[in-house]
Amino acid sequence: MAMIPAVILAAGLGKRMKSKRAKVLHRIAGRPMILFSVEAARDLPSERIIVVVAHQAELLKEVLENRQVEIVHQGRPLGTGHAVLQVRSSLADYKGPILILNADVPLIAVETLRSLVKLHREREADVTLLTAMLSDAEGYGRIIRMPEGGEITGIVEEADATPAQRAIREINTGFYIINAPFLFEGLSELESNNKQGEYYLTDIVGTALRQGRKVCGTPVNDYHEIMGVNTRLDLARIEKVAALEIARRHMLEGVTLLDPDTTWIDSDVKIGKDTVIYPDVRLEGTSVIGEDCIIHSHSRISDCRLGTGVTVKDSCVLSDSVLEDGVGVGPFAHLRPGTVLHKGARIGNFVEAKKAEIGEGSKASHLSYLGDTVIGKDVNIGAGTITCNYDGVNKNVTIIEDDVFIGSDTQLIAPVRIGRGAIVGAGSTITDDVPADALAIGRAKQEIKKDWAKKRKKRKGS
Repeated sequence: MAMIPAVILAAGLGKRMKSKRAKVLHRIAGRPMILFSVEAARDLPSERIIVVVAHQAELLKEVLENRQVEIVHQGRPLGTGHAVLQVRSSLADYKGPILILNADVPLIAVETLRSLVKLHREREADVTLLTAMLSDAEGYGRIIRMPEGGEITGIVEEADATPAQRAIREINTGFYIINAPFLFEGLSELESNNKQGEYYLTDIVGTALRQGRKVCGTPVNDYHEIMGVNTRLDLARIEKVAALEIARRHMLEGVTLLDPDTTWIDSDVKIGKDTVIYPDVRLEGTSVIGEDCIIHSHSRISDCRLGTGVTVKDSCVLSDSVLEDGVGVGPFAHLRPGTVLHKGARIGNFVEAKKAEIGEGSKASHLSYLGDTVIGKDVNIGAGTITCNYDGVNKNVTIIEDDVFIGSDTQLIAPVRIGRGAIVGAGSTITDDVPADALAIGRAKQEIKKDWAKKRKKRKGS
């Protein structure tokens, strides 16, 4: 298929969202909404992608940076027709068809767009539009046809529709292919004599018909593709549709989801074959989950990389961390950014790690905090161990070399180094470096006063 340029309309205010954020910046499946339209156009493929922006243009530029798109400013938003007119100078020398998409309709399938392009070329049309048949068409422009479903004779926006026209179920989806010479000629003739005082792109259909040009339209097969976002309710519905489609894709690629309805996987997450994901799991950002992993319920994994055969037990929170092959985490563990667990390492229940490197085969099984820490191979961290990394001004590093045993309820006051093969006695507070193979005990000497408790009871009774 020969490439055509795509124009994406992203200038709307989105007032019904009742948000400080531009509508197309709200996220669906972990991505700003606008990126769905950009990716669909790129996969078409489109030779040029032009995004028309207005509200919060600078934030949109940041999102679109490095996406190989051109950005055109609408200035004051005066309707969809006015928005498309802003790209005229960018496409001044182009004479072929142009694809027009709306950024607030994010689930359009690239196969549908390809079919639309194919129809436009086969019918040698001047205007081709994607329509849909809805049981409830409220909020959409209606398609007006000749009797018995004949040729399209116009489109009317709901605000301007008569009661009879509002009863029509076929709607305009906002996706068009229009030949460039006619598009810009027709847009320059639009008027804003409607209830909104705007220049409607839909009016160009009427212009084409009056000039005897060929207008054709075809309905979309799956109405979910043309679901638009106007309110937070719409956003939630589309989020659910997107989540189920992502889940379906992963299951077809060999991933087991025990309950797809309660599993939320962002668009850019990758999951290997034979991984099993339990209900109520969230996989976010650009996380990569290897093969043969098991992710148990109520866990949230964001921007992490998991190797092969990793097990994440129930109710864990993992962010910006790396877990190599065979690692086990949880339950109730918290891995904060910068944590690296090397092959076969274990982090147990109620253990928190931040910017910590845990060596191969090492384990911290219970109730510990490991912050700004480098731990070697085959180290045992006893329950209740804390690396005291913050002195009130600076974060300091604790280094624990290979084959060290740290007894329970130990405090390591950073900066400190525990040498290879050393043992730290339970209940110790370590403030100085410990040499290799040494025993370090840093606690007060135990004192026993015989019969003290017995005498205390007698005093209380007197």
